[in-house]
Amino acid sequence: MVVWSIPAKQDLKEIYDYIARDSKYYAEKVSQGIVEKSELLHKFPKIGRVVPEIGEANIREVIVYSYRLIYEVSSDKIEILTLIHCKQDFSSAS
Repeated sequence: MVVWSIPAKQDLKEIYDYIARDSKYYAEKVSQGIVEKSELLHKFPKIGRVVPEIGEANIREVIVYSYRLIYEVSSDKIEILTLIHCKQDFSSAS
């Protein structure tokens, strides 16, 4: 099961709102792409790489468009922890 943390849901909303300032079409496209990629994690939880800044095997990430979708794999669920822009300093997002 894939679940989204409250901070990750807020991140997705902020990404949508930011892109929607210029184009609601692309805001929808990017948001939907992120959600679709997260749904793949149920079948393929190790599709992403280990987050280099953390170095724990259960904390992984996949790149979707220009965003890092960071998630945690446990025995009973995959939790989406956060979404950050690839150019954003990871330490400021934590």
